[in-house]
Amino acid sequence: MDYKAAGLYTLDEALETVGFGKFQGFVLGYAGLGWFAEAMEIMILSFIGQAVKSEWQLSSGQESLLSTIVFAGMLLGANTWGLLSDNYGRRKGFLTISMVTFGAGLLSTFSPNYLTLVVLRGLVGFGLGGSSVFLSWFLEFIPASNRGMWMVVFSTFWTFGSIFEATLAWIVMPRLNWRWVLAFSAVPSFALLILYGVAPESPRYLCMKGNTSDALRILEKIASVNQTKLPPGVLVSGRSNDKDEESAPSENTAPLLPSLSKSTTQSKSGFSSFFMLFSSKLIRTTLLLWVLFFGDSFSYYGIILLTSKLSSGQSTCFPSLQSNINPQDDGLYLNAFITSMAELPGLLLSAILVDRVGRKQSMAIMFGLAFIFLSPLLIQQPAVLTTCLLFGARMNAMGTFTVASIYSPELYPTSVRTTGAGVASAIGRIGGMVCPLVAVGLVNECHQTAAVALFLVAIVVSIVCIQLFPYDTKGRELSDT
Repeated sequence: MDYKAAGLYTLDEALETVGFGKFQGFVLGYAGLGWFAEAMEIMILSFIGQAVKSEWQLSSGQESLLSTIVFAGMLLGANTWGLLSDNYGRRKGFLTISMVTFGAGLLSTFSPNYLTLVVLRGLVGFGLGGSSVFLSWFLEFIPASNRGMWMVVFSTFWTFGSIFEATLAWIVMPRLNWRWVLAFSAVPSFALLILYGVAPESPRYLCMKGNTSDALRILEKIASVNQTKLPPGVLVSGRSNDKDEESAPSENTAPLLPSLSKSTTQSKSGFSSFFMLFSSKLIRTTLLLWVLFFGDSFSYYGIILLTSKLSSGQSTCFPSLQSNINPQDDGLYLNAFITSMAELPGLLLSAILVDRVGRKQSMAIMFGLAFIFLSPLLIQQPAVLTTCLLFGARMNAMGTFTVASIYSPELYPTSVRTTGAGVASAIGRIGGMVCPLVAVGLVNECHQTAAVALFLVAIVVSIVCIQLFPYDTKGRELSDT
């Protein structure tokens, strides 16, 4: 059917016409604040562990549990929040996420004992598992033509959150204590609650639910703020299939809206959206994404751990790598600050590649570069060269992680987008949890070659998975069904 001739336009055509303007800038800021908050809450674990251990005379295992419980909470949250937002709306999803994260984060500053702190940090992790909701919500406001570049810009909020938390801890910890760091780190989640009232629902989600009139009001607001105009004609929920096109009357648009809404808004409740991920058309994508995110997270966090072990001057296996850093001085904060800065060139590289060569080849190229940077570390290298190689590896690992986070919600239809992206993210969390158990143990036992070899294998498996994905999403409209 010729939509223009029939006086109709789709949501994607509307977004292309109004373009990326001030309205999307606000959406970017709000969603980015969600990722900024998550990065800060996760980076806390690098700074408060030793202080809490000293104050409460904890064992090393108890200190490690403070980190593990957050990732366990994120694993559960990543599955829960995707289901919630796909069934009840993106706004309800990130409202609940912000309430849980802020509430548990603030209360953890008043923890009277270790057990209370563990429980509350687990709840913080549960809230942090909803990062895919913010990403999918922002994704659904962006025109397809430059979606990749803007999603990379969105990902910079994570890196800046990490850098900001390192700076905050550097300033606060020596002057106050770990409780103040927890309190200040809860502020971004509080800001999300304050601004919630002006955050709009996703028009794509509304169209998927058949609520075209509310979606149109939001699109009109976008056009007004961006000082542009919507296409002439009537908004329809989405492109119909061939049979619909043959039977749809072109002279009257009213009957078309209900038929489209029926095709895109089959009532879903409970876990039905989760089971949809294993339907015949999605199961291949779902399983490949799981392997990709596991391998990506395993290698990304592994490179970070290698950086701390081999570049911190605390290696007991290779005396030549040791330095005169005093663990009690500012070295911890400086090291975290510098290694977080390594992600900025990775984000720049992914921004250059993602809309030029596509999502699949961008990831393949950066995984290949990470492989090249890591390979020399199969044997011991001088300290300066080790640091440079790990810097380059982390740069590219961050780039692949960014593009994978963009690619996963683009692959799924609107009805299961946050569920699919959330579950894939949860599988990635498992990779992040397994990595320290395997890799750190090997490095601590002076088996650097075996540890690096594991990361290289994870990278190769990830590259193979990338090539098996059915299609690239570069420049493609988001699917609703």
